[in-house]
Amino acid sequence: MTNSDHTSPEPAATDAAAEVIATATTATTATTATTATTATTATTATADAIVPDTKDWTWVLEQPCADCGLDAGAVLREDVAGMVRANAAGWTAVLGGDPEALRRRPRPEIWSDLEYACHVRDVFRLFRVRLDLMLDQDDPLFANWDQDATAVAERYGEQRPAVVAVELAEAAEALAAAFEGVAGARWARTGNRSDGARFTVESFARYLIHDPVHHLYDVTGERV
Repeated sequence: MTNSDHTSPEPAATDAAAEVIATATTATTATTATTATTATTATTATADAIVPDTKDWTWVLEQPCADCGLDAGAVLREDVAGMVRANAAGWTAVLGGDPEALRRRPRPEIWSDLEYACHVRDVFRLFRVRLDLMLDQDDPLFANWDQDATAVAERYGEQRPAVVAVELAEAAEALAAAFEGVAGARWARTGNRSDGARFTVESFARYLIHDPVHHLYDVTGERV
């Protein structure tokens, strides 16, 4: 799987969500009780089988991704909002499938479709928080986020697909609307990860969109 950050076991792209930071996971932790099932279904594979992705996915800003086919560096910044919404629609379709099939991992070390969807939802939430920081503060440093720890702590594989679909769509719309509100010199505002990666709002938008696009490819096999 790819990363959306680069801190602990994760840096970037499909790479995209915890070192559960208070600002980014207020919504996530608040919905855990409603999204995690109390019932009998459990994931078919153990969480500790996942091998953390420690690659730095910022390379997607320099060259097309050979797997999903997206050339993130060529994406127009004004198109990102629409791409986020289109991607969310794709996840809604995926999450309409059989719940048990959605929880089933293809291999123990690969997330299930449901786990990928939960990750994308949290990436949308996290990147909305980081975008707000870049727009409201001068050159902020992002708090670290561990996507693999989040998946375990939030029990991704036990959440309810129908609820995740609603939450993902809401998070995508909030992020898309936030990008639509950026204009002029604000695209050049900056923010930093603790690993030294530095983004402008424009490069941040392009970097972000590769993560959910790549993960939709992970579960559907459909390239851009």
